[in-house]
Amino acid sequence: MTTIRRWKRTQSAIGVSVALLAGLYSLGAAADDEHDHEHESVKHVLLISFDGLHEQDVARCIGSNACPNLALLAKSGTTYTNAHTPGLSDSFPGLAALVTGGSPKSAGLFYDVSYDRTLYAPSDSTCTGKQGWNVVFDETTGIDGENGGPLTNLNGGGAFNPQAIPKALVNGVCTPVYPHNYVKTNTIFEVVKGNVKHARTAWADKHAWGYDWLNGPSGAGVDDLSRTEINSIDPVTHTNYTDLYMHTEQFDNFHVQSLINQIDGMDSTGKSTADVPTLFGANFQTLSVAQKATVATGGGYLDASFTPGPQVTGAIAYLDNALGRIVSELKQHNLYSSTAIIVTAKHGQSPTDHSKLVKNGDTLSKLLEANNYLDPTGNFGQANTTSGNLNDGSGLVNTGFVQTDDVGLIWLRDQSQLPAVVKTLKANLSCNAPGICADGPQAYILYGSQLADRFGDPARGRTPDIIVQPNPGVIYTSSKAKDEEHGGNAPDDSHLGLVIYVPHAHHAGRTNDERVSTTQVAPTILRLLDLKPELLHSVAIEGTRALPGFEREHF
Repeated sequence: MTTIRRWKRTQSAIGVSVALLAGLYSLGAAADDEHDHEHESVKHVLLISFDGLHEQDVARCIGSNACPNLALLAKSGTTYTNAHTPGLSDSFPGLAALVTGGSPKSAGLFYDVSYDRTLYAPSDSTCTGKQGWNVVFDETTGIDGENGGPLTNLNGGGAFNPQAIPKALVNGVCTPVYPHNYVKTNTIFEVVKGNVKHARTAWADKHAWGYDWLNGPSGAGVDDLSRTEINSIDPVTHTNYTDLYMHTEQFDNFHVQSLINQIDGMDSTGKSTADVPTLFGANFQTLSVAQKATVATGGGYLDASFTPGPQVTGAIAYLDNALGRIVSELKQHNLYSSTAIIVTAKHGQSPTDHSKLVKNGDTLSKLLEANNYLDPTGNFGQANTTSGNLNDGSGLVNTGFVQTDDVGLIWLRDQSQLPAVVKTLKANLSCNAPGICADGPQAYILYGSQLADRFGDPARGRTPDIIVQPNPGVIYTSSKAKDEEHGGNAPDDSHLGLVIYVPHAHHAGRTNDERVSTTQVAPTILRLLDLKPELLHSVAIEGTRALPGFEREHF
């Protein structure tokens, strides 16, 4: 029996057991008939991710009256001052936390560019070649990226790039693995659609086709998944929307308009009538782009106290205005009194204190290559394609992979080398060449049983063999275009803003300083819609609780 068959069989067994558990809880949800006024009032939930939004950003902008619309939500809701991501803070695991209730251990999403030892190359139509594929679900997942083509369309070309879709052997059949097949557990969109009568769901994000995983394993969780690609070429400027934060505002405006259209009783395009979604939301990138911009050009923060530089100041003002526009539309259609609104982020950004910034280049990958743990000339992962075009399916198989930003995820070419690799890493912890800058008290190298307990067993194929968290402030790059990044577990990556407004809430204006995880947002959303949180597989597997104040059936 192949590894992929064993993986699928294990997943199926987990899925059946969780489905049985979820079925028992769904009976209980249907039987509940005692609701207080507040609980009955929530007919819609709007989830907004302002990527990069730290808790300190929320506190500072409310305190200085720089975000009056967010302040009004906080005054009518609950602000959680100690919310954190579940260990990894890239966009995929960050959003998965919010919509599955789980960490990468159950949801299986570590990065939008990752690795799975059980998968076959997209070109392997019979699944008879080598296994081990560098999975890339980013802007090149749309058909515009086929053969390395230019990303000319806002909708990514309107279809999947077949060269970006790996294969798996499922019940003896070589089967494409789309993003919705790749996520290991269901999502809140699937749960809401399956358990709320006449429910409609919607979402808008930064990549048109890579975020197909939000649909969940059913492939149909999101009724209205807005296909917008931030890396597409703006026909006016002939650049993509990430070059300047003010240009990113134009991209985020597409999402604002999508939400307004949905509130107005149309689909995200505004071309068709549709019911207002029961669960809907969007991702915003403006703040993240402003934070990454170099301090020399006005990006990032001015000091360790999160004093925003000019670009971050402008980005926060834009996002607050966008929030105000959305809330105003809800009020205009008499929906504000029945819509819960959650404002948070997939991830933060590090380092906000520019004095801690270290950019020595990708010293982690270089060290691994130099010691022959990965190909010495860098020929590993499918980005090293025979054609030279990114993600065109002609990449190398079974090479292992390393993903670095302000974290390092290592999938070894030869897993038997784990002890030797760890020994080499520990012998080179300093920031002096060829060191990996992981010699501080907040740095660590995670592997073995500790890694397996937290993120799953690497032997099953998806989990990295080693996770390297360098000193806060370290970015494994020499890029001159950015001074901040995300992906790991540095404090500025993981400590996020979280404000929840619930109409008619008797606990309005509260601040809660208990340490919570962003995984707790998903079960809270289900509580608000009178659904059992355990209908989410990750919640049942990991025992995720709703946020404090929302744990009870009726609140």
